[in-house]
Amino acid sequence: MSPLAPAIERAGRPLFEDVAGDIDVSFEFFPPKTEKMEQTLWESVKTLEPLHPRFVSVTYGAGGSTRQRTHATVERITRETSLAAAAHLTCVEASREEIDEVAREYWAVGVRHIVALRGDPPELGKSFEAHPKGYANAAALVAGLKKVAPFEISVAAYPECHPDSPSKSADLDNLKAKIDAGADRAITQFFFSPDCFFRFRDAVAAAGIDAEIVPGILPVSNVAQTRKFAGLCGAAIPAWMDRLFEGLDELPAARQLVAATVAAELCGQLYAGGVRNFHFYTLNRAELAYAICHLLGVRPKTQTQEQAA
Repeated sequence: MSPLAPAIERAGRPLFEDVAGDIDVSFEFFPPKTEKMEQTLWESVKTLEPLHPRFVSVTYGAGGSTRQRTHATVERITRETSLAAAAHLTCVEASREEIDEVAREYWAVGVRHIVALRGDPPELGKSFEAHPKGYANAAALVAGLKKVAPFEISVAAYPECHPDSPSKSADLDNLKAKIDAGADRAITQFFFSPDCFFRFRDAVAAAGIDAEIVPGILPVSNVAQTRKFAGLCGAAIPAWMDRLFEGLDELPAARQLVAATVAAELCGQLYAGGVRNFHFYTLNRAELAYAICHLLGVRPKTQTQEQAA
């Protein structure tokens, strides 16, 4: 059993005292629906670009509902920035031929990284049903994508168990199947306790899964919205989080400060426990992710520093 973050045991010492900027980060965005949302997205992309993330990913709506917008966003990031863009791809409501064609289109525009997911049903409350001519699950999707091209592939992991899994053991079996099919790493769904991640990391190792497990971090500034997200992915929201945000509905700046504090503390404890890779669910806003990265010692690199590296 991994010990809890040593920082917890170092009462009286600053949580970020020993950070050395020795981490890698990545960021998730979603394709914008409106011109205003697109402006916000690109401001966030340009703000985070100087931090030199390993990659940035762009989500894919249920049933491929954002297929064109996802493709356009990924292509623009690839064309107009120095960032490595990863496109999300799901199994929902599409045949193998359709998914393979999307993958070929991504490869053609220079995309080399796919986040392969089973995907959520297009209608809330309904169970996932594989397309009769489609990929049955994420493991099959990973194997299929590897036949299309030598993509780098990330998959999802669930520290608190996916809602559709009958047990944690079955959930780990599913993760192992995805890694065995060719996935390079797993990115976890968000969580709010360092112990939750450390226990999951130990369970993954005990299951014989030898792959990078990257914690997914969601800085929370809207508890109601987060509760909706959590219901879809099996994440628990602790009661203390509700209390922290009470009375802040009309104080957005205060909400941002509380959100940054909560997420930064979680990241600091994970860092103290040996974690050196973080994936941030940005919700297309840069401020919180940037602030947390700064606390963890990540700084923009000058051109001279990049050349020296």
